[in-house]
Amino acid sequence: MKKQNQPNYKRIYSDIIDQRFPHKKAECEKILGKKILSAMDITDLNNRIFGTKNKDAKKINQKLRSYNETDIMRILDYQKNHRMNNLQVAEHFGLSRNTMTKWRRMFQ
Repeated sequence: MKKQNQPNYKRIYSDIIDQRFPHKKAECEKILGKKILSAMDITDLNNRIFGTKNKDAKKINQKLRSYNETDIMRILDYQKNHRMNNLQVAEHFGLSRNTMTKWRRMFQ
């Protein structure tokens, strides 16, 4: 199986923090210290550095995200641990209810 090339998010976000937002370095250190960054970590970093955007921008950005199996399992575990329904989890993570339903059928 061929490994998919991914951008080096640690390096990208470290450079952004060093050059443009040095005051947010301490806030993001824990996430950047991880060996492998998940899609959830990248989303969290993005929100911490740039803040949340308006709804239209969020909607457009959501269409461009992709999640691997580990990220999906984390989201499903979060749902189970916090006793949330599909709608609540979908709103929390910026997903659609249909996506949550599909993932639950596939992985549980």
